[in-house]
Amino acid sequence: METITITEARRLALARAGLLKPEWTGLPRRATGRTLRARKAALRIIRRFGYLQLDTVSIAGARSHAIVLLSRLEGFDHELAEALLQPGEPLFEYWGHEACWLPIELYPVFEFRRKLFRRHPWWGDLIGQYPKIAENLCRRIRDEGPLRSIDLEGRGSSGWWDLKLFKRVATALWSSGELAIRERRNFQRVYDLTERVIPERFRQTGLPEPAAIEHLLLLALKGHGWAATGTLAQTWRLKNLKPAISAALSRLVETGEILPCSLIGDVGRKIAGWIRPADLALAARLRRVRPRTDTGVLLSPFDPVLWDRRRVHQLFGFEQLLEIFKPAPKRKYGYYCLPVLAGDRLVARVDLKADRKAQNLHIPSIHLETNASSGPKISQVRKAVQSALERYAGAVMLKLINK
Repeated sequence: METITITEARRLALARAGLLKPEWTGLPRRATGRTLRARKAALRIIRRFGYLQLDTVSIAGARSHAIVLLSRLEGFDHELAEALLQPGEPLFEYWGHEACWLPIELYPVFEFRRKLFRRHPWWGDLIGQYPKIAENLCRRIRDEGPLRSIDLEGRGSSGWWDLKLFKRVATALWSSGELAIRERRNFQRVYDLTERVIPERFRQTGLPEPAAIEHLLLLALKGHGWAATGTLAQTWRLKNLKPAISAALSRLVETGEILPCSLIGDVGRKIAGWIRPADLALAARLRRVRPRTDTGVLLSPFDPVLWDRRRVHQLFGFEQLLEIFKPAPKRKYGYYCLPVLAGDRLVARVDLKADRKAQNLHIPSIHLETNASSGPKISQVRKAVQSALERYAGAVMLKLINK
């Protein structure tokens, strides 16, 4: 059984996430403007994780998927992040970690999920309940061309999840693979027939479920560096598949692609997990690295490094909270807080609110994480926060207010 320290696992996670120097990540750290080079750099980052999670919230001046790319690619145009999914580009939209943009080569891998989602996970057999609506919707798209979700007919209601029926049926048809999302316009989904969106070579054969799960677990581990089984499963929302996951991990061990590896936690406690042989060697080299702590970068609260709160606490000693759905008086830090990464530490969190009309970026609150025994000095933390805010404000083209 191999072992890895918290420091090694933390630095390895950041290296695999593309948040350290290129010599450790193998990924670019700069991509200027909306050039072809910038688009290719973004695609390389998406392929590293296997997904780019989407989110509608834009209060910080950019949506989460843009912030993920901005944190890794200095000079990247945040508006390009909204236009990555286009006809002919090697991406498709589907249920990955959540609703995500995924590399097109993963389309056959998710055949098992498309079959499972013929009964929609929220609404059941919606297509079977409303076959005429499903048939008419597909016919309309075939005859009229792609349709935005906003163009779908039907009466709505005030409930957050009680969407109008046509929109629900379209979502069910997309989830089962009968429709695909061609692009997004103003973040609105544009539905089209699958054969007009997904190239034929990716539609011809789907990967059998055992091979698909094996592929997804290995891809998740490539993005995380070291991870426990639960983290790997949650990366792709692999629910009720414990025996299949265990079997896939055993096969990956047998082929030598992964190794059992325990994280040495507090007071010597061991946490079981997995690592690739190349990443075990990289972790050992990263032990001697001294990351700079006086410059920082803002991370999306939905960043691949942050969504597993238990893992974040294990590796960073950081309480990652998302307080969007809490009433204001019950929030501890703020509505939409972006953690600040400096070196290999999460040193602060800032709550941001953009005013596009006035071209301003307000800072309702800043909370510093201070730990004199193990973290950077407070003066370095302040410098890191300032540099992170200035870099981000420049990227989203807004003026900082209340610095």
